Amino acid sequence: MTPRVVSIQTGRSRCFNAESDVSKQWSSAIIKDPVDGAVVVGTTGLQGDEQSDLVHHGGSDKAVLAYALSHYAYWNARYPELAFQPGGFGENLTVSGMDESDCCVGDIFETGSCLFEVSQPRQPCWKLSRRWEIPSLAQEVQDERRTGWYLRVLQSGEIRAGELLTLCQRPNPEFTIARALATMYAKPRSSIDDLQLAKLPQLSEAWKQNLISHTTQNSRIKDAERLTGH
Repeated sequence: MTPRVVSIQTGRSRCFNAESDVSKQWSSAIIKDPVDGAVVVGTTGLQGDEQSDLVHHGGSDKAVLAYALSHYAYWNARYPELAFQPGGFGENLTVSGMDESDCCVGDIFETGSCLFEVSQPRQPCWKLSRRWEIPSLAQEVQDERRTGWYLRVLQSGEIRAGELLTLCQRPNPEFTIARALATMYAKPRSSIDDLQLAKLPQLSEAWKQNLISHTTQNSRIKDAERLTGH
């Protein structure tokens, strides 16, 4: 099946109360609403879309979040009372015909007049759990490897729901998003795998730093163990 953009969603930052306690307000743009017609896309994301936490979200490496339509069947079977719809996991693009197992780091896709490059898997944060009032949801998304993935914008333009996602380049066919997730969340972690993934030029800077930092830390621990005889 040829990948396609099934729907497009954007959202503005808004404040939420925690259990009616104003002192525990939190803000997020995780609630995304569908957009009809042409949507303008710039290097930092879709027109009309926002991020509340610019430290952990947004920026050129994480300009657009994509999520597989096929995952909704799983989540709706697990939580039928919530009736998840596209955009329910905070994604900008809900896509058919692909998921984490057949999308690779560095893939370049053309849709509309835009070019997108896959930069990293999505790491779900606590706000997804708070949005749906399911404390375990973010961890479940991670454990099930149904995370979605981020795109950087190589060429600005316009996109519309229903348009094809045409694969233009695949420089790293061995590094699917699923493999990247398996590398990051391996127990125990493999320094060799971490460094292989970190060497990909298309990988986001945040993931590179995480992988290299973990490898360096492991190396220091092993050196200390050798010196102490443990």
